[in-house]
Amino acid sequence: MTMEWISTSIPDVILIKPDVHGDARGYFKEVWNRREFARRGIAADFVQDNESRSRQGILRGLHYQISRPQGKLIRVTEGEIFDVAVDLRRSSPFFGKWVGMNLTAAGHDLLWIPEGFAHGFYVLSESAVLAYKCTDFYAPDLERTILWNDRDVGIPWPLVNGAPPQLSEKDARGTILAAAECFR
Repeated sequence: MTMEWISTSIPDVILIKPDVHGDARGYFKEVWNRREFARRGIAADFVQDNESRSRQGILRGLHYQISRPQGKLIRVTEGEIFDVAVDLRRSSPFFGKWVGMNLTAAGHDLLWIPEGFAHGFYVLSESAVLAYKCTDFYAPDLERTILWNDRDVGIPWPLVNGAPPQLSEKDARGTILAAAECFR
């Protein structure tokens, strides 16, 4: 099995295109291979798999965990999302910068977001299912949220019909980057 690895505008965030082998019966793809990831310099030890289903217009994020950061391997198993990673590593030349892209179930792509990033997504299709592997366990007391529309971050979310996104109460109260706890 081979995977195509594509650097994004923030080189540590990587778009991964797996080989998809399909025929009249359906398809097969490999989405995680410890040896291949290690060969590419990602020695991730995934400890938790998550899945979320959301309706069109839902925006989740921008979430991260302070002191116990999570690397995430993201994929969409149904529908389409606009997926975003924001670099929160103060030592990074990309601090405060973001990378975003559409991910679809039909496209089969995966997105590697390393530790030290906030993550969020917006649902473009009628509904979407997001599956992701995490390198640390969820710790609600350590979870933080960057405000989705922070002007300093400047993400141009592709809002369906220009309508405001649907947010959880927690996400609506997110912190601006200038006041956020970040990584070294």
